[in-house]
Amino acid sequence: MTPEMSDVTRTKNGRPVHHWRRDLVELAALFTAVAVADVVANLIGHGPDGPALLLISAVAMAATAGFHTWWSRRRGHAPPTDHTGARPSAESRQAGPIETAPALPEAVTAGAVLWRMRTTVRDEPGTLAALCTALAGRQVDILSLQTHPLAEGTVDEFLLRAPAEVTASEVTRAVAQAGGAQTWIERADTHDLVDAPTRILGLATRTALDAAELPLALRQLLGRCTIRSLPAVSVSADHADEGVPVEGALEDTVMRLRAPEGEVITVERPYLPFTPAEFARARALVELDTRLGPRVPGSHDLLTLPQGKAITVRRADTGDLEAAKDMHERCSSRTLNLRYHGPVGDADRYLNHLLSPRFGRTLAVETAQGRIVGLGHLLWDGDETEVALLIEDEWQRRGIGGELLGRLVTMAVEAGCDSVYAVTQSSNTGMVAAMRGLDLPLDYQIEEGTLVITARLDVTPVSSRLPYDHEQTVRD
Repeated sequence: MTPEMSDVTRTKNGRPVHHWRRDLVELAALFTAVAVADVVANLIGHGPDGPALLLISAVAMAATAGFHTWWSRRRGHAPPTDHTGARPSAESRQAGPIETAPALPEAVTAGAVLWRMRTTVRDEPGTLAALCTALAGRQVDILSLQTHPLAEGTVDEFLLRAPAEVTASEVTRAVAQAGGAQTWIERADTHDLVDAPTRILGLATRTALDAAELPLALRQLLGRCTIRSLPAVSVSADHADEGVPVEGALEDTVMRLRAPEGEVITVERPYLPFTPAEFARARALVELDTRLGPRVPGSHDLLTLPQGKAITVRRADTGDLEAAKDMHERCSSRTLNLRYHGPVGDADRYLNHLLSPRFGRTLAVETAQGRIVGLGHLLWDGDETEVALLIEDEWQRRGIGGELLGRLVTMAVEAGCDSVYAVTQSSNTGMVAAMRGLDLPLDYQIEEGTLVITARLDVTPVSSRLPYDHEQTVRD
C-alpha cells in the first residue's frame, strides 16, 4: 500500500474500509467552522475591534492547519496493523499443487500483461545489460530469461510482465534501440511461468505414458508449429530425396527427426528459426519415445447397450491390426466406402497408419468374445485434427458411434485442439447425426464431392465421457 493512498479507502481482504469516526469528526468540524465564520463576520462588521479579531482568527487557522498536516503525515506513514502489503512468504507460495501453473499475487498481476519475447543480440559484453535497461525504462519486468548461443550472436528468450498500457510495438521498439534484432513477441499466460526444466520433464512423462502424446509434446515444447510424419525417403517427380540422418537435421525453421518405424517427423515453424537447444530437446523426446517402443494406456471401459449386450471400449494400436482386418471382412462395401472414400480393396492398406499412435489415437469397441466391431480415430493432421468412425454393419444404430465420437472429441479438448473435422458424405446420415449430437457449433463445406463437417471446440466444452473400469449404459 502506497503512502499516497487515502486513509478512507484502505482495503482489507479486497474490500474498502471506511473510517466512520473520521467522517463524523470532519462533519462536525465543518459545522463548527461555519458557526465560527458567522460569529467572526458579525464581530468584524459591527464591533470596534474587527481588524484585531480578523488577525487573531488568521493566526489560529494557520496553527490549526499546521497541526492537521503534521498529524496526517504521522498517521499516513504508519502501516496498518492488519496488512503490510508484503508478498506471500516462500512457504505459502510452495504450498500449492505442483501440477498447476504458479499464480502471481493479485497485487502483482493487476493491470499487467505477460509477454513471451525472443530477440537476437551480438555476443558481446554489455548487450544483455542494455536490453534490461531498455525494458526497465518502459516499466517492463523480466520474469525469466533463457539464452541460446549461436554461431553468430545469441538468442535471448524472455518472459515479461508489462503494464497494460505498454503495447507490443513499444516493447520491440525499445529492444531494437538497445541492439536487439529479429525480435518476435506474443502474449503469454500463467502456464509460461513454469520454468523450462519442469515443463520438459512433464512433457517427457506424458510421452512415456502414451506414444500418441509425442506430437502434442513437441507442439507444446516448440510453440505454434506444424508437425507431420513422412516416409524416410520421399520420391518426387524428378528425384528421390536422401533419408534423414539418425541424429536428425536442423535447417533454420524446419527440423527433421527420425522416428523408430523409419518415418521422418517434420516440424516446421516459419515465423521463428529453431535454436540448437530446441533441436536438442526435441531430439531427446523422440529418442525417449523410440527407446520405450509402442505403448498405449491399458484402461478398459465396460458398457452395456440398451439391447443388453456388453461391449468394451479401449485404446488400440498396431497390435490390433489383424483383428481390424477381420472387421473389414465383415463390413459391407457401402460401409467401407463411406469410411475410406475410395476403392474397397485398398481399405486394409490404411489400417497400419491409422492404428499407429504416431499419427493419433484410436479407440476400439470389443464384444464380450473379444471381436472388434468398431473403430474411432483421432488423427493429427498438421495443424488440424480429424475424427473418423467405422462401425460394423451388424452393430450400427445402437449408439456406439455417438459414444466413440464423444470420447474422441473429449481427447481433442484435453489435447488443446481448437476444432475437429470429419470427412464423409451427405448420405452418411449416421456420421452427420453423431456430429450434430455433440451440441457444438458446426460448419459444413463441400470439398471435392465430399462433405467436411468441422466442430469448434473453443466455444462449448465437451462433457467428460464415462469413466473407465465402471459398467455403464450407452443411450441411443
